[in-house]
Amino acid sequence: MQSYPIYEIKNFKCANFNEHLYVNKMSNHLINNSFTTKPHSHSFYLFVYFNQGSGKHYIDFKEYPVEKGSFFALRPGQIHNWHLSEDMEGYVIFITTEIYNLYFKDKSIKNYLLFSNPSNTPHIKFTPAESHELELLFALSFKEYSNYQQWKNDKMLNLMDCILIEVSRNYVLQQPHKTYVYHTKIDLLEHLIEENFVSTKSPAFYASKMNMTTKHLNRICKSVLNKTATEVITQRVILECKRMLANQELSISQIACELGYFDVSYFSKFFKKNTGFSANEFRKKIK
Repeated sequence: MQSYPIYEIKNFKCANFNEHLYVNKMSNHLINNSFTTKPHSHSFYLFVYFNQGSGKHYIDFKEYPVEKGSFFALRPGQIHNWHLSEDMEGYVIFITTEIYNLYFKDKSIKNYLLFSNPSNTPHIKFTPAESHELELLFALSFKEYSNYQQWKNDKMLNLMDCILIEVSRNYVLQQPHKTYVYHTKIDLLEHLIEENFVSTKSPAFYASKMNMTTKHLNRICKSVLNKTATEVITQRVILECKRMLANQELSISQIACELGYFDVSYFSKFFKKNTGFSANEFRKKIK
């Protein structure tokens, strides 16, 4: 149903091929993989740190600034592309869920705050003082990836975990509300929405599944996300609408039906109300 490509690590040109790990300098990565300027998604986790240049990074059709100290973390399946200045430099890392979770048996990569909730921001801005250690970890990862020494993968995986820890510490400081006790409830809500948003868009349904009242569910959503439960559900539906509109072969009516809207007129009004664009306007915009 999707027209944008979903890339695996093997699709990216790099001197040292590894189906589960990839580390490169941004300048090399951009030269050898120019297709990244077009919208695409990945089957793996992606970390990017920029230490030079400027530009814009589009993640799930939302624009983020790129500047010195910008860090981005993307989950599998997120659509992104970028427009970057010619003097851009930094580091990029790919890692699969499989290799991380096999190596760190007592924890999962998705449990880091960066990835545990789809509503969490994928962008963090580091100050020069904060970025020193992070940049060192990226540089050490690239150095290790470029060599062939004993226990190479072990060192690389531990360095990547150190990057996640360093970023997560900064993330908590910038996003303190994410540490609320309600966080686990939001995790469950997001999981239920992911499984049911096509067929069910009623907050009452999700509240019932979570053994609480709709009023309490709204209280949790407002406390953690500053959104109502309806807005959280709508946000996921709109994201899927945008992803499907990237497929130029699908008609608006087909997309509406796929997402559980059998009144195309209602669907069109719903999309415009929540994006500011008609479906056709948005399709032309991303094309």
